[in-house]
Amino acid sequence: MIPVEYYLVVAGVMFAIGAIGFMLRRNLLVQLMCVELLLNSVNLTLVAFNRMRQGDHNGQMFAFFVIAVAAAEAAVGLAIGLAIYRLSRSVRSDEADLLKN
Repeated sequence: MIPVEYYLVVAGVMFAIGAIGFMLRRNLLVQLMCVELLLNSVNLTLVAFNRMRQGDHNGQMFAFFVIAVAAAEAAVGLAIGLAIYRLSRSVRSDEADLLKN
């Protein structure tokens, strides 16, 4: 058996990479991938803690709902990215204020 701490370390590293990538990158598609990385690290944490309680499946259910929310977030994010690309011919998040007009 792999200890839960190993899963938590991997999830923490994934979360840190996703957070740093989201803050530093300006490409909207890369930012969406970083948000997905953040959500996957949360899923890993939920499932890792769920392994500690074998009869309880609450962590897996929460992870399933996080996956559903991530799918909806990806669809909305890609639609916004497409709208930004149509207006500015770029997917840089700095130019997202063009949608105000």
